[in-house]
Amino acid sequence: MTTFTSLTSGGAPVADRPVTSDPLVAVSGLSVAFGERTVVRDVSFALDRGRSLALVGESGSGKSVTARSLLGLNGTGARVRATTLELAGRDLTTLDDRSWRRVRGGEVGYVLQDALVSLDPLRRVGASVADALREHGVGPRAAREQRVLDLLRRVGVPEPALRARQLPSELSGGLRQRALIAAAIALEPALLIADEPTTALDTTVQAQILHLLDELRSGGTGLLVISHDLGIVEQLADDVLVMQHGVVVEQGPTEQVLGDPQHPYTKRLLAAIPSLHAPGARLSDAPPAVLAPRADRTMVPAGTPVLAVEQVTKTYRGPDQVTRTVVDDVSFELHAGETLGIVGESGSGKSTTAAIALALTEPTSGRVLFEGRPWSGLSERERRPHRPKIATVSQDPLGSFDPRKSVRQLVESALRASTGTVAPGRVDALLTGVGLEASHAVRHPRTLSGGQRQRVSIARALASEPDVLVLDEAVSALDVSVQAQVLDLLADIQEAYGVAILFISHDLGVIHHVSDRVLVLRHGRVVETGTAEQVFRAPQDAYTQGLLDAVPGARVHRAAATTEER
Repeated sequence: MTTFTSLTSGGAPVADRPVTSDPLVAVSGLSVAFGERTVVRDVSFALDRGRSLALVGESGSGKSVTARSLLGLNGTGARVRATTLELAGRDLTTLDDRSWRRVRGGEVGYVLQDALVSLDPLRRVGASVADALREHGVGPRAAREQRVLDLLRRVGVPEPALRARQLPSELSGGLRQRALIAAAIALEPALLIADEPTTALDTTVQAQILHLLDELRSGGTGLLVISHDLGIVEQLADDVLVMQHGVVVEQGPTEQVLGDPQHPYTKRLLAAIPSLHAPGARLSDAPPAVLAPRADRTMVPAGTPVLAVEQVTKTYRGPDQVTRTVVDDVSFELHAGETLGIVGESGSGKSTTAAIALALTEPTSGRVLFEGRPWSGLSERERRPHRPKIATVSQDPLGSFDPRKSVRQLVESALRASTGTVAPGRVDALLTGVGLEASHAVRHPRTLSGGQRQRVSIARALASEPDVLVLDEAVSALDVSVQAQVLDLLADIQEAYGVAILFISHDLGVIHHVSDRVLVLRHGRVVETGTAEQVFRAPQDAYTQGLLDAVPGARVHRAAATTEER
């Protein structure tokens, strides 16, 4: 269990003090340790009702550990010490397990990043939303059911009676996140903690969630936001606290911290934002990758695209026997050394289009050509000799790795699958080329950071010396500085090898930075295509304009541009 220690001496117990105009949350001298390792050190901040404070920093900076201290959720073996750790005047260091259960949900709501994981996949959405009501003994069952519908309606879920009866997997990402927020505010807590609440959501859905959180703040709820996205922080937070290695390095009003950052770490976070640089410019201070020589590339006749998708359509018949079109007459070409970015909301057909290009699913009509030869419509046996020349990097590399294998074994397996042999020094050359060290080779992916795992995924993809790389939301879950390093690495790979890249993302800043051309999908159809500059500077379709209008972060853009000029 978590051990709490108050460093306050003397005086009446804090829990007996009447509620005054003091801050809703008061924290001073907060330190959290696990064994001999201190992960949060001497953190102090205050948060008033109706105000929003953002905790900013990379993975491992201590943001989530700091927030979980307000819920008593730092886990077995955690030692929490604080001079002050108060919620509405109550000393949280004195609470027992029963008191903590009253605080969670009743006084503090908690919204996690991944609603699909946070909501029980085997229970109806309405039952999950009602959990806090039931656990706190609120009303009879009929009253709770009505309260659930009211909550879902309040957070903007359409047809709440229908959605309440559905499983989380039957809802879109945005609706799942709204349902999670409904569960968190069921008991109208004074404080809402939102931990990366919009990561991996589409731009327009993200804007809707931010608007909802802002409405809750305007209604008097204290909002503690954890995010690595400074554009979101600018839009939502009144104040910002920047953490690095468990220590606060900068804090103050949002306009001050993001508009005129003082600490080098804050400046570095701002400088790593892709949309603040000229397309293709280096985003990190990491040196260019030193990549191992590769065998001769497949020679594609001049003018022939390495990948051509011609009028592909994909339909599915659902369990209700209704046929739905998920990709509708999509065409594009991808040439050697070129990056094509595909953008669109969830359900727009991005990932299905990628699966068709990879020949992981067959189109209902239309065809795909790879290096001028048929790619769709073949048997897998006919495709197998050419498979290594199209590689993919996914959003969740850990889920695609064999958990029993070390990093070296994973890359060796990829080499054997493509060439049948593992040349001496080849694994080390691949790992070094993507910025990993020899010591990483003996480790298992679960012991690596998210950025390191993504580098392993890229090294494994490069093992087959592909002509095409398909990246499906491959950087969406990475911290902005780690994302910058991965994007720089991809640029180095493309320059060295002339690889064609199909880049799928909901992050328009990333798409603009990496893409030569952009294709915008909506409801499975191409609504706009052109060079990245054309699409972003002068969008012709109202849907594209709406996507661009929903991107947060105007002040961040100005600040980072000023920082770069300096």
